[in-house]
Amino acid sequence: MLVKSRIEGLEGWLFKEDIPDTYIPNYKLEEKELAIAEKPIHLLNRQLATGGLFMMQSEIRFDIPTQIYTEVVGETVTSQFIFYKQASDKLKGKPNALYGRSRHNIRYIPTTANEHEIKQDIDYMYFLIVLSKDYYFNLIDRHSLLHEDFVRDIELGEYTSFSSEDFFVTLEMRRVIDDMVNCRQQGELKRIHTEARILELLMYQLEQLSGKGQEQELIRGDDILKLENAREVLRARYVTPPTQKDLSREVGLNEFKLRRGFKEYFGITVYDYITRLRMEEAKRLLLDERQSISEVSANVGFSHQNNFSIAFKKYFGLPPSELKSY
Repeated sequence: MLVKSRIEGLEGWLFKEDIPDTYIPNYKLEEKELAIAEKPIHLLNRQLATGGLFMMQSEIRFDIPTQIYTEVVGETVTSQFIFYKQASDKLKGKPNALYGRSRHNIRYIPTTANEHEIKQDIDYMYFLIVLSKDYYFNLIDRHSLLHEDFVRDIELGEYTSFSSEDFFVTLEMRRVIDDMVNCRQQGELKRIHTEARILELLMYQLEQLSGKGQEQELIRGDDILKLENAREVLRARYVTPPTQKDLSREVGLNEFKLRRGFKEYFGITVYDYITRLRMEEAKRLLLDERQSISEVSANVGFSHQNNFSIAFKKYFGLPPSELKSY
């Protein structure tokens, strides 16, 4: 398969990769990076390619409306993620705040070429996985009930999307993407890591897009930024978190929208998100800092050690005393 793209006003190709169509486990792994910081283009592009696989993460902002041309030759299945926000949005620059708005889908793309306009003064982050059809069916069996309608459309050889509408990116998907982008492994270890994460990401997508996950309500405009702000408040104050009523007042979102929107946008409830933050920090304190169970219990916000131990066992499947003995 051939995958290539160019940007209006930029000489040469942003990327142009000729990749074997077949799934080749031991094929060489190639990585490239391109950075441009000259008006009107601000771009950082990272890519990885191997047999049957092309993966790209691109951060883009244009000072003027700009056309991007893309072309695919061959049969591919793409996992596409787009994160975007106004360059002036107040969340800009916060660590791990992957943009205020997002959408994703899985698409079958046979040989095609298209051109679309990128709006000015919008910060975009694209994360794209392009799999040859052979590679995709090595990850997910052709006869799996997970994607039987999608496979039926693929067999027709026409462009199709797994879902007719794009969905919001959940917190779990964001975590997997972040894990792939920041992977420090090299060579064969990176290949194994990347393939495992791609399969995990597809699992989350198939669950949501097929309607087996949480039904999504349309969230618009400033509500998304308020939900992002709520998550930042919880991340900073999970030891003594505000009540949902107080949190809703603090971020300027009514309590119902906070509860429902948080679950739909991040794929996790407010309560479960606080629990996750507490338990992951507790694990770190036990293993890395070698703190006592009573110290950890207090440091992650529990008034009684017994309540902490019950919550820890429910979350990890074993009591903190057993984890500490490893």
